[in-house]
Amino acid sequence: MLSRGATALVRRLAIFLLLLCAVSAFAGTDATAWQCEGTQGGVVISSRTPTGSSVKEFRGVGEIEASSSVVFAVLNDPEAFPSFMPYVAEIKVLQRTKDSTVAYQRLSMPLISDRDYTVRSEHSETQGPDGPVYHIHWNSANALGPAPLPGVERVQSCAGSWLLEATGPGATRATYLIQSDTGGAIPAFMANHGSQVAIRKVFAAVRKEVLEPKYAASK
Repeated sequence: MLSRGATALVRRLAIFLLLLCAVSAFAGTDATAWQCEGTQGGVVISSRTPTGSSVKEFRGVGEIEASSSVVFAVLNDPEAFPSFMPYVAEIKVLQRTKDSTVAYQRLSMPLISDRDYTVRSEHSETQGPDGPVYHIHWNSANALGPAPLPGVERVQSCAGSWLLEATGPGATRATYLIQSDTGGAIPAFMANHGSQVAIRKVFAAVRKEVLEPKYAASK
């Protein structure tokens, strides 16, 4: 059984893993079936292990009390991430088009060195039976970002997605998927352990941010 200090560290590492990009099945079909890990904070959490990988892919599904347009506006505002996403220290948007963004991100958290990476994110919108449906997905794009910095561990692999489905007025079902290495010599079991808590924190951060007045125009 882990000590209290070790448990806290494991949770921080799990949060880091899941906030590498604060989100489809990038592991492809060569993976084990989804296994339900339980429910925390109104989020149903599942995991599966891609073939040839010791780092699991995680999925969180939960309701957010805001329109899908507002939730999308929050997630499509990376410049604001340092103000509400835990451990996000810096973001630089390098390219932006109507439906894509390239951004450099650096994370800072206790006990381990900073991590950084560049990702390319793309998004699309369709119309569902109860309102707009948004899909955001991203992959590593370090070649489009700055060179590695001394003392900062470069994350080589990061992929994920958000699916935001309107379920009624002011209500969204959000599905978040993420798989990423953590950079450095962090054991896979530590990266995998505590991920239920980490996903809950991601949802909690977004649920709070959608209440900010600056997103009201997106309703």
